[in-house]
Amino acid sequence: MAISGFLFISWRLLEIITLIPTLGMLAYFVRGYVSSNVLTPDFILVLFITSVLAAAWAIATTIAYLKARHSALFVATVDLGFMACFIAGVYLLRGISNESCTDFRDGGFYLNLGPFGYLGSQTGSRWAVNVNKTCAMLKASFAFGIMNVIFFFITFCIGTTVTTATRTGTPESGVKLTSTDTSIDDPPAETTGGRTVHGGHTTVIAGNTTSKCRADAFMEFSSHTEGLDALLRTLERGVIAIL
Repeated sequence: MAISGFLFISWRLLEIITLIPTLGMLAYFVRGYVSSNVLTPDFILVLFITSVLAAAWAIATTIAYLKARHSALFVATVDLGFMACFIAGVYLLRGISNESCTDFRDGGFYLNLGPFGYLGSQTGSRWAVNVNKTCAMLKASFAFGIMNVIFFFITFCIGTTVTTATRTGTPESGVKLTSTDTSIDDPPAETTGGRTVHGGHTTVIAGNTTSKCRADAFMEFSSHTEGLDALLRTLERGVIAIL
């Protein structure tokens, strides 16, 4: 469990380190489109929103690790969703991978950048002054997006591994056997409350413990779901305020 926790924190830190520059660079483009009264294209907007939400999620689960590790399956499910969103964002931005930043004006992707591309250069927009910088930032965002696809897949695998290990280590039948003697000939069993004694062998019946654990797990899952909903609403209001 200690190894899985160390790996989880390590990969979370890598996600945060790569997500903060990504959302910063993409926020620069969103600001340029908004100030120019132009709709932000999908290949920037999808990756930007995903980076903002993923960064908030990564920071929150790192800070609240002591709670998050008890809801490993829920955390792994959300990580899988972010992995899918990053795949979509990288797919939409795939056109920049074929462009050369040393000769960016001759590429077809340059024509679709609005105030940052050909249209901006014709209208004298300040956002189109340094096209090589624009190309480099988009390529960096594309690369960071691919890295986070891998990172969130790894944390998803860690979460499912922790969940599997937890289920394997907990007796599903709710019965725990404790042996205090190795004798073969045991006297008749005696039952006292929830404890059955077979000679030197003691069988502890803990059926109610399994039900209680399941109820606690459901309450934990519900609390994390409510917290995530509140976080998403807050981030949504923030994005709307930016736009």
